[in-house]
Amino acid sequence: MTDHRLPALFVADARGLDFLNSIATPVDVPYEWLDDGEGLLDWLGQAGLVPADVLATFRESSTTGELDAVAAQARELREWFRGFVHERKGAPLTRRDLDDLAPLNRVLRLDDAFVEIVADDEASPLTLQERRRWSSLESLLIPVARSMADLVVAENFVDVKACEGPGCTLLFADHTRARVRRWCSMAVCGNRAKQAAHRERTKRH
Repeated sequence: MTDHRLPALFVADARGLDFLNSIATPVDVPYEWLDDGEGLLDWLGQAGLVPADVLATFRESSTTGELDAVAAQARELREWFRGFVHERKGAPLTRRDLDDLAPLNRVLRLDDAFVEIVADDEASPLTLQERRRWSSLESLLIPVARSMADLVVAENFVDVKACEGPGCTLLFADHTRARVRRWCSMAVCGNRAKQAAHRERTKRH
């Protein structure tokens, strides 16, 4: 039941990294947000990647086994991308990395997207809006893959970092002005580090 799930973590400042953080050890115990199909739907909703009505439709029209199967695909995609990111974080991507992105491109090719003219607001009454045909459960992976692709092409991998908190597995994009961010969250790992430093100073005196 989603009632007992922990709220998803969105501390990475990049959705593609937030997806990697959907399994994490932020405070001592590992937690898997995509443990089953319901977990995947819940995470996609919290991330704002899939409209609520689409998620509701898939909940009603799919079996538990079908939802669990697509969650397994999502976890497989996530762990492949984790390896790609960990191998390259801290250095800019180059054209040589393209071949290794084939698994991501395979998912992106499944997209059934289009643009449609819609009525927006009075200042600009007609505008183009991106739409997507959610033709299968696998289409739920498209916005996830798109967020990963956005990370690859728009983020400087020099700024992709792992939290320095002991035992913390969270990743983030450092967008601070001086690129000095060290923690997934000052409220959690940053505060722990400050407390540890204070204890160490206290021991010395």
